Amino acid sequence: MGADPVLGALAAACPAARPAGPGDAVAGVMPRFAASPATVAEAGALLAAAAAADLAVVPRGGGSKLGWGAPPRRCDLVVDTTALDQVVEHAAGDLVARVQAGVSVARLREVLAGAGQQLALDPWLGATVGGTLATGAAGPRRLRYGTPRDLIIGITVVRADGTVAKSGGKVVKNVAGYDLGRLFTGSFGTLGLIVEAVFRLHPLPASAAYVTVDCPGPDEAHRAVAAAAGSGLAPSAVEIDRVAHGAPVRVAVLLEGDPDGTAERAALLCSLLGAGAAARPSPPAWWGWPATRDGRAGANGQPGDGGSAAGDRSVAGDRSAAGEPGGGSAGSATGGAGEPGQAGTLVRIAFWAAALPRVVRVIDTAARAAGLDPAVGGSAAAGVIYVGTGPEADPAAVAAFVAGLRAALARGDADARPATAPAPDSPPVLASAVVVHAPPGVRELVDPWGPVPSLPLMRAVKDQFDPGHRMAPGRFAGGI
Repeated sequence: MGADPVLGALAAACPAARPAGPGDAVAGVMPRFAASPATVAEAGALLAAAAAADLAVVPRGGGSKLGWGAPPRRCDLVVDTTALDQVVEHAAGDLVARVQAGVSVARLREVLAGAGQQLALDPWLGATVGGTLATGAAGPRRLRYGTPRDLIIGITVVRADGTVAKSGGKVVKNVAGYDLGRLFTGSFGTLGLIVEAVFRLHPLPASAAYVTVDCPGPDEAHRAVAAAAGSGLAPSAVEIDRVAHGAPVRVAVLLEGDPDGTAERAALLCSLLGAGAAARPSPPAWWGWPATRDGRAGANGQPGDGGSAAGDRSVAGDRSAAGEPGGGSAGSATGGAGEPGQAGTLVRIAFWAAALPRVVRVIDTAARAAGLDPAVGGSAAAGVIYVGTGPEADPAAVAAFVAGLRAALARGDADARPATAPAPDSPPVLASAVVVHAPPGVRELVDPWGPVPSLPLMRAVKDQFDPGHRMAPGRFAGGI
């Protein structure tokens, strides 16, 4: 049998092109080819060759979130960006770094720390810069520093036809026109291939303190969250964690700064939160779930203290209910390597922060109706929490839970606006529920994205950047 001419064309553009193997599958869809371009020029030539052969292309970084989103309708070529692994420039005086997409977030942290600086993103385990941008993933410190969309100031991408395009630069300001950095962030590879990014940086704090308190229920937790977030103590993150319905809601607040100031602010916050509040130098064991797969690494990379309050279950026990590796056999389930909640279903709920108690009650009502008892945790003060169900959960029950959750949110059951608030011109989007990851049985029954506002506009953008619909087709909302 003669050589595959398509593979030959890909290899002429990128020497590291090869037939795909089982490890290259994307959400169960097996590609024909895989390639690892080592330069931006190779990436452009590779996508041009793919366009000539009408191949559907799915980008891949570290693979930590490859199971997120919907499975692609078609996947002919997986483009692995991990060979694009250079920190191109670090302008420490300008607090700016230019890096290639395949650089791991953990390695970038090490490089920047040498100059006393940081990219203020909480890395999901195994994540690359490109994958973090493509999924828009953020962790606890989103409250203070924002999400990847807020920190990117420039980007280089390869469009579906192989054209290399740039936007932004080394100044913390963008010019008129498409802001490609923000547009490509969270696009799941459906607009093009991210090959390089420019970020604004922040000074690395000299110290950190975590103030924790256990609350009997969501109402008390909300009061603690609101008190911390609304204080003048400048918290970097305010997280909650509840392992099961009826369990205490654990609240933890991260304070960063110089040692003396951090200690003083922590003492003031303990007084503000009242009885049971305590300060510690390291995060609680559950901090950062689900971004940290094993629940033991904090937002600033410090190891968790491993301790637990009286009555708490172990970290592995807490999180095996959410299908998290570290909870026994969960880690062997299908999904991207190192994927948080990879064996079970993980749902991200975005909401107005004032609605936390209502959102938790909506979760509990939908879960009870479906016969489930999920774990709940996340960035409550920033209005983003996660709900995790275990790998043993019946797919039909999980689908019923997601449907009930979305129906309640659509009805406005989580509406926390005061009665005196002016009536909007159109129904406001008060909350959303996105299935971040799910096992195959659940994927078959659930639309991961759910109702999406402005879908016609999103489709128009897709048509503009990828008129042939060959970039990760079907991975994004509305089948984009």
